[in-house]
Amino acid sequence: MKSAELELKKLESRIDELIRISGRLGEENRALRASQRTLQMERAGLLEKNDRARNRVEAMIMHLNSMEHST
Repeated sequence: MKSAELELKKLESRIDELIRISGRLGEENRALRASQRTLQMERAGLLEKNDRARNRVEAMIMHLNSMEHST
């Protein structure tokens, strides 16, 4: 009977440990998802800025080319 009680205590301890691990992983998962959303928004903003900068540079190049050909 003592052996069964000891095994039951070990099992309870292991279950408690798994519950703690599961909670910690859940919190970590939520934090990572929030970080991912932030990074995705930052990326979208940077892509937009990059596109605007590219358009301005292309416009400047066209303007310089037209000035070169008009002289």
